[in-house]
Amino acid sequence: MALESNRRAKVRHIAIKTPDPQRLAEYYTQVFGLEVVLRRETGSVYLSDGDLCLALLPTRGECAPGIEHFGFHIQDAEEIAHALEDAGQSPPKVRPNDPPYAETRVTDPDGNMIDLSEHGFEMQEFQDTRVKKSTEK
Repeated sequence: MALESNRRAKVRHIAIKTPDPQRLAEYYTQVFGLEVVLRRETGSVYLSDGDLCLALLPTRGECAPGIEHFGFHIQDAEEIAHALEDAGQSPPKVRPNDPPYAETRVTDPDGNMIDLSEHGFEMQEFQDTRVKKSTEK
């Protein structure tokens, strides 16, 4: 069982695959008042309501539009790694493609992808900054 510090990890990130991230960004900003916080050269658009980061990611190949993954803001990555081990699950893996928000990713027993972030989804932080911070400790 997760220890007290991570018992209430917060869902702070949802990623949606779409053939047109800009079109969906306009929809979510106009209808729900979300704010664009980042646009990447990949075509991805990141929006926020101040608490939740909504990533609109371009579909590639045969990928169907829809929710691709979600993310938890956690307090202690080591604690989560132990809880995953206790549950018979694989440990977190470093995210590919240097995403600006989540450091690692796991999957639940059904294969749903879950991003994990200790620094949170409200600020951008890339892998080189994370490495630099870890060596300064």
